[in-house]
Amino acid sequence: MFEEERSMMVRYQLMDRDIVDRRVLKAMEKVPRHLFMDESLWDRAYSDMALPIGEGQTISQPFMVAIMTELLELKGDEKVLEIGTGSGYQAAVLAELCREVYTIERIERLAQRTKRVFDELGYTNITLRVGDGTVGWPEEAPFDGIIVTAAAPEIPEVYIEQLSDGGRLVIPVGERYSQMLYKVERTKAGPLIYTSTPCVFVPLIGEHGWKEDQ
Repeated sequence: MFEEERSMMVRYQLMDRDIVDRRVLKAMEKVPRHLFMDESLWDRAYSDMALPIGEGQTISQPFMVAIMTELLELKGDEKVLEIGTGSGYQAAVLAELCREVYTIERIERLAQRTKRVFDELGYTNITLRVGDGTVGWPEEAPFDGIIVTAAAPEIPEVYIEQLSDGGRLVIPVGERYSQMLYKVERTKAGPLIYTSTPCVFVPLIGEHGWKEDQ
Protein backbone atom coordinates (compact mmCIF):
# COMPACT_ATOMS: atom_id res chain seq x y z
CA MET A 1 0.00 0.00 0.00
CA PHE A 2 1.32 3.46 -0.99
CA GLU A 3 4.48 2.00 -2.60
CA GLU A 4 3.90 3.98 -5.80
CA GLU A 5 3.31 7.19 -3.84
CA ARG A 6 6.57 6.69 -1.94
CA SER A 7 8.44 6.05 -5.17
CA MET A 8 7.07 9.25 -6.69
CA MET A 9 7.89 11.18 -3.52
CA VAL A 10 11.51 10.05 -3.74
CA ARG A 11 11.76 10.80 -7.45
CA TYR A 12 10.11 14.22 -7.61
CA GLN A 13 10.54 15.68 -4.12
CA LEU A 14 13.99 14.35 -3.26
CA MET A 15 16.03 13.34 -6.29
CA ASP A 16 14.82 16.31 -8.33
CA ARG A 17 15.93 18.59 -5.48
CA ASP A 18 19.45 17.17 -5.29
CA ILE A 19 19.16 14.60 -2.52
CA VAL A 20 21.84 12.18 -3.73
CA ASP A 21 22.63 9.80 -0.83
CA ARG A 22 21.38 6.47 -2.15
CA ARG A 23 20.92 5.04 1.34
CA VAL A 24 18.73 7.98 2.37
CA LEU A 25 16.63 7.65 -0.78
CA LYS A 26 16.21 3.91 -0.23
CA ALA A 27 15.18 4.39 3.41
CA MET A 28 12.59 7.00 2.53
CA GLU A 29 11.19 4.80 -0.21
CA LYS A 30 10.77 2.05 2.40
CA VAL A 31 9.41 3.80 5.54
CA PRO A 32 5.58 4.13 5.45
CA ARG A 33 5.13 7.82 6.27
CA HIS A 34 1.33 7.50 6.35
CA LEU A 35 1.47 5.26 9.42
CA PHE A 36 3.01 8.08 11.45
CA MET A 37 -0.07 10.30 11.12
CA ASP A 38 -3.82 10.12 11.52
CA GLU A 39 -5.64 8.08 8.89
CA SER A 40 -7.66 11.15 7.91
CA LEU A 41 -4.44 12.62 6.45
CA TRP A 42 -3.31 9.58 4.49
CA ASP A 43 -4.37 11.13 1.18
CA ARG A 44 -1.69 13.79 1.77
CA ALA A 45 0.89 11.55 3.43
CA TYR A 46 3.36 11.68 0.52
CA SER A 47 2.81 15.32 -0.42
CA ASP A 48 5.60 17.85 -0.12
CA MET A 49 4.34 19.40 3.09
CA ALA A 50 4.46 19.26 6.86
CA LEU A 51 1.26 17.93 8.44
CA PRO A 52 -0.28 18.23 11.93
CA ILE A 53 0.09 15.33 14.36
CA GLY A 54 -1.65 16.87 17.39
CA GLU A 55 -0.35 18.63 20.50
CA GLY A 56 0.65 21.61 18.34
CA GLN A 57 3.33 19.54 16.58
CA THR A 58 3.93 18.52 12.97
CA ILE A 59 5.51 15.79 10.90
CA SER A 60 8.19 17.44 8.75
CA GLN A 61 7.93 17.56 4.97
CA PRO A 62 9.78 14.67 3.28
CA PHE A 63 12.40 16.95 1.71
CA MET A 64 13.38 18.38 5.09
CA VAL A 65 13.65 14.89 6.60
CA ALA A 66 15.85 13.86 3.68
CA ILE A 67 18.19 16.84 3.73
CA MET A 68 18.68 16.69 7.51
CA THR A 69 19.36 12.96 7.33
CA GLU A 70 21.76 13.39 4.43
CA LEU A 71 23.73 16.02 6.36
CA LEU A 72 24.46 13.42 9.07
CA GLU A 73 26.44 11.40 6.49
CA LEU A 74 25.47 8.05 8.01
CA LYS A 75 27.32 4.90 6.93
CA GLY A 76 25.52 2.27 9.01
CA ASP A 77 27.26 1.74 12.35
CA GLU A 78 26.50 5.04 14.05
CA LYS A 79 24.77 5.86 17.30
CA VAL A 80 22.42 8.80 16.74
CA LEU A 81 20.43 11.03 19.08
CA GLU A 82 17.23 12.66 17.89
CA ILE A 83 15.74 15.59 19.78
CA GLY A 84 11.98 15.85 19.26
CA THR A 85 10.53 12.45 18.41
CA GLY A 86 7.17 13.86 17.33
CA SER A 87 5.44 11.46 14.96
CA GLY A 88 8.44 9.11 14.93
CA TYR A 89 8.91 9.27 11.16
CA GLN A 90 12.38 10.84 11.30
CA ALA A 91 13.51 8.30 13.89
CA ALA A 92 12.27 5.45 11.70
CA VAL A 93 14.24 6.77 8.72
CA LEU A 94 17.32 7.02 10.93
CA ALA A 95 16.76 3.48 12.22
CA GLU A 96 17.08 2.22 8.65
CA LEU A 97 20.46 3.92 8.31
CA CYS A 98 22.36 3.51 11.57
CA ARG A 99 22.98 1.04 14.38
CA GLU A 100 21.12 2.75 17.24
CA VAL A 101 18.70 5.64 17.56
CA TYR A 102 18.03 7.39 20.87
CA THR A 103 15.12 9.81 20.69
CA ILE A 104 13.60 12.23 23.22
CA GLU A 105 10.07 13.64 23.21
CA ARG A 106 8.84 16.15 25.80
CA ILE A 107 5.10 15.47 25.24
CA GLU A 108 4.17 12.17 26.87
CA ARG A 109 0.99 11.52 24.84
CA LEU A 110 2.90 11.86 21.59
CA ALA A 111 5.66 9.58 22.88
CA GLN A 112 3.20 6.87 23.88
CA ARG A 113 1.48 6.93 20.50
CA THR A 114 4.77 6.91 18.63
CA LYS A 115 6.16 4.02 20.70
CA ARG A 116 3.20 1.92 19.58
CA VAL A 117 4.01 2.66 15.93
CA PHE A 118 7.66 1.69 16.43
CA ASP A 119 6.55 -1.60 18.01
CA GLU A 120 4.03 -2.31 15.25
CA LEU A 121 6.68 -1.75 12.57
CA GLY A 122 9.24 -3.87 14.41
CA TYR A 123 11.92 -1.27 15.12
CA THR A 124 14.16 -2.75 17.80
CA ASN A 125 17.04 -0.28 17.47
CA ILE A 126 15.08 2.79 18.65
CA THR A 127 15.12 3.81 22.32
CA LEU A 128 12.53 6.46 23.22
CA ARG A 129 12.14 8.44 26.40
CA VAL A 130 10.10 11.41 27.62
CA GLY A 131 12.01 14.43 28.85
CA ASP A 132 13.69 17.75 28.11
CA GLY A 133 15.54 17.17 24.88
CA THR A 134 17.49 20.41 25.17
CA VAL A 135 19.79 18.76 27.73
CA GLY A 136 20.52 15.84 25.41
CA TRP A 137 21.09 12.33 26.77
CA PRO A 138 24.41 12.61 28.64
CA GLU A 139 24.43 9.10 30.08
CA GLU A 140 24.37 7.63 26.54
CA ALA A 141 26.88 10.08 25.03
CA PRO A 142 28.95 10.33 22.93
CA PHE A 143 26.85 10.19 19.76
CA ASP A 144 28.09 10.02 16.19
CA GLY A 145 25.19 12.21 15.12
CA ILE A 146 22.59 14.45 16.75
CA ILE A 147 19.55 15.67 14.83
CA VAL A 148 17.23 18.30 16.28
CA THR A 149 13.74 18.51 14.78
CA ALA A 150 12.74 21.76 16.48
CA ALA A 151 14.15 25.27 16.18
CA ALA A 152 16.62 26.63 18.73
CA PRO A 153 17.41 30.32 19.32
CA GLU A 154 21.11 29.38 19.20
CA ILE A 155 23.23 26.23 18.97
CA PRO A 156 23.21 24.61 22.45
CA GLU A 157 26.77 23.87 23.55
CA VAL A 158 25.50 20.76 25.35
CA TYR A 159 24.88 19.03 22.03
CA ILE A 160 28.41 19.64 20.79
CA GLU A 161 29.73 18.28 24.09
CA GLN A 162 27.76 15.05 23.54
CA LEU A 163 29.18 14.44 20.06
CA SER A 164 32.05 12.06 19.40
CA ASP A 165 35.10 13.45 17.60
CA GLY A 166 34.05 13.80 13.97
CA GLY A 167 30.38 13.60 14.97
CA ARG A 168 27.81 15.85 13.34
CA LEU A 169 24.94 17.93 14.70
CA VAL A 170 22.09 19.03 12.41
CA ILE A 171 19.86 21.73 13.86
CA PRO A 172 17.56 24.59 12.77
CA VAL A 173 18.51 27.87 14.45
CA GLY A 174 16.95 31.32 14.33
CA GLU A 175 13.78 33.20 15.22
CA ARG A 176 10.51 31.55 16.26
CA TYR A 177 9.07 31.54 12.73
CA SER A 178 12.15 31.59 10.47
CA GLN A 179 15.37 29.60 10.79
CA MET A 180 18.47 28.40 8.99
CA LEU A 181 19.50 24.74 9.01
CA TYR A 182 23.02 24.25 10.35
CA LYS A 183 25.46 21.36 10.35
CA VAL A 184 28.09 21.39 13.11
CA GLU A 185 31.01 18.98 13.04
CA ARG A 186 33.02 18.38 16.21
CA THR A 187 36.77 18.36 15.64
CA LYS A 188 39.78 18.43 17.94
CA ALA A 189 40.40 22.01 16.82
CA GLY A 190 36.86 23.06 17.68
CA PRO A 191 33.44 22.94 16.02
CA LEU A 192 33.09 23.53 12.28
CA ILE A 193 29.79 25.20 11.41
CA TYR A 194 28.12 25.04 7.99
CA THR A 195 24.84 26.56 6.81
CA SER A 196 22.44 24.57 4.65
CA THR A 197 18.98 25.90 3.83
CA PRO A 198 16.25 28.18 5.23
CA CYS A 199 13.52 26.32 7.13
CA VAL A 200 10.63 26.67 9.57
CA PHE A 201 10.24 24.36 12.58
CA VAL A 202 8.23 24.36 15.77
CA PRO A 203 10.23 25.83 18.68
CA LEU A 204 12.65 23.78 20.75
CA ILE A 205 11.26 24.10 24.27
CA GLY A 206 13.38 23.50 27.34
CA GLU A 207 16.32 24.54 29.49
CA HIS A 208 18.63 25.26 26.54
CA GLY A 209 15.94 26.32 24.06
CA TRP A 210 12.89 28.56 24.08
CA LYS A 211 10.76 28.91 27.18
CA GLU A 212 7.10 27.86 27.10
CA ASP A 213 5.85 31.45 27.38
CA GLN A 214 8.25 33.07 24.88
